[in-house]
Amino acid sequence: MKIISGEFKGRNIEGYQIIGTRPTMDRVKESIFAMIQDNIKNSLVLDLFAGSGNYGIESLSNYAKFVYFNDKNKEAVKVIKKNLETFHIENKAIVYNFDYKKCLNVLKKECKKFDLIFLDPPYSLHVIEEIIIFILENDLLKPKGIIVSEFQGDKLKDKYLNLKKIKERTYGLKTVYIYKMESI
Repeated sequence: MKIISGEFKGRNIEGYQIIGTRPTMDRVKESIFAMIQDNIKNSLVLDLFAGSGNYGIESLSNYAKFVYFNDKNKEAVKVIKKNLETFHIENKAIVYNFDYKKCLNVLKKECKKFDLIFLDPPYSLHVIEEIIIFILENDLLKPKGIIVSEFQGDKLKDKYLNLKKIKERTYGLKTVYIYKMESI
């Protein structure tokens, strides 16, 4: 896996073979980042199912201000921390080792509000809609904030309250929806 754009373009990310993770293909990541490019700089980012940290590190390479990484897999967390050290960006991140529900509740208690949230859970979980509803009910997304969801087999709506799907792409069996908060 490589960083595809920004400050660290061309550099490798470790963690392609972490057991229990499914790395996003570079062409999919490239397409996603092309669609959200204008929303990354100076953003506060949550990578909820981070795996190797691919999405979050790509965000930092594109000048995100700070990233919260989370993965319940201890090996993935070790790899994320190693990748952050390799790129000398550990001061721009916090890495949690929680299940997604605990992570969301910790962020809720800390009153965090994100500009950009990546939701790329294991495809077998089918939890994206549940997470989107939690995010909206607990005000974890800033006005004009973006949610990027990568999934297979989920049935997601085009709109959740004032969160509206603005992009949809299919890559083989996987689908990516990009949602954006609308002004009220």
